[in-house]
Amino acid sequence: MDFTEALDMVAALGPWITNTWTEMRQPWRLIQLGMIVALALLAWGAARWAHPQMDAWMRDRTLTKRQARLMILLRDRLMGLTFSVMAWALVAVMQEVTWPSRSYLIARVAGLVTAVMVVAIASRMLRPGPLRRTARWVGWIVASLALTGLWPRALEVLDSVAVDLGDTRISMLLVLKSAAIFGALLWAAHWLSGMASRRLAGLDDISPSMRVLTEKAISLLLYGVVIVMGLNAVGFDLTSLTILSGAVGLGIGFGLQKVVSNLVSGVILLLDKSIKPGDVISLGETFGWISGLNARYVSVVTRDGKEYLIPNEDLITGQVVNWSYTDQMVRLDVHFGVSYDSDPHVVRRIARGACTAVKRVAATPAPVCHITGFGDSAIDLVLRFWINDPSGGLTNVRGDVYLSLWDAFKANGISIPFPHRDVLIRHEGLPVGADAAHPQPK
Repeated sequence: MDFTEALDMVAALGPWITNTWTEMRQPWRLIQLGMIVALALLAWGAARWAHPQMDAWMRDRTLTKRQARLMILLRDRLMGLTFSVMAWALVAVMQEVTWPSRSYLIARVAGLVTAVMVVAIASRMLRPGPLRRTARWVGWIVASLALTGLWPRALEVLDSVAVDLGDTRISMLLVLKSAAIFGALLWAAHWLSGMASRRLAGLDDISPSMRVLTEKAISLLLYGVVIVMGLNAVGFDLTSLTILSGAVGLGIGFGLQKVVSNLVSGVILLLDKSIKPGDVISLGETFGWISGLNARYVSVVTRDGKEYLIPNEDLITGQVVNWSYTDQMVRLDVHFGVSYDSDPHVVRRIARGACTAVKRVAATPAPVCHITGFGDSAIDLVLRFWINDPSGGLTNVRGDVYLSLWDAFKANGISIPFPHRDVLIRHEGLPVGADAAHPQPK
């Protein structure tokens, strides 16, 4: 574009600017402008008054993260929301008592402000990232086309861009429509699944394993309905899925045996309740508590922070020690020895008292202490006690019991023996057993 064409475009805008200025000088246009300014001032005053009231209301209630985020979004946009509500109410009243053209400008401004509020709030509810940016741009494009009256023409243009694949016609409009429908349905299924999970988490009458199974069943049902509804909405022939289902079944039978085995094993684990979230298990060298039951694996977190993903099939076919299967009570043993100068009756009583002083040791059943043998240099004993929180760790509570025994024995003068060894230094030229001070006769 050269300078002459640019001047021609500017000159062409002259009549449009003149006509717009002439229309805006009409009495009803000026009245509508005054009404818009008045509505803006009223909305500003209402937002200033409602802002602290809304803050006080939120502080007095326990809100979830999503609810608090939504309330903050609404609070920060009170002026725009209030203006939209009052503007549309004024438009409805004016269309009943006077000509529709006398509220045309108010309706356009109300539509613009409403579009801005909807796009801003809806996009902010999404997580930061490409999805939020895409939703924001799509919202602005749709709102702009709708406000300018170009929406029907845009649909025609999108429908004209198409390719034919046999008897099937795929247009740009169909692709965008499918993406929008599937995106909305998937978001709805995800939201409903999360809400069902939160509701189930608050039900104490349902066991953890049954809760997990119910959550997965609801999620599977919701996403299955989403797929069927989405395909049906875009005009896809569902009868053609029969061939696809047969191919998928054949692939599962040959290539996905392990995956299917883990899936079935996961269902069995949930149904027989042999393990559940929070249980403390031992599987080979792995000891920890179950943090989650998934479709293919079980997540086990150890005391050192490692998280093992154990396939469900291993838990079905292998030997698993569930420390908290019937209850949380676990018995632990601590072995120690005292010198022969100590009274074993007193030692047993002191050991039981020292063990009871440890916080995590259960009072019932009471700790017991038994003599297990007479060693080379000590009386061997074992101290047995119970804990009801194995998920808190085993080594640490044993260490606390040993430390309590040490303090109790020190306070009562009981010694813990240790082996003594004598070192004999030989002089060169002396036979074994000879003493340098009393040499053997030659």
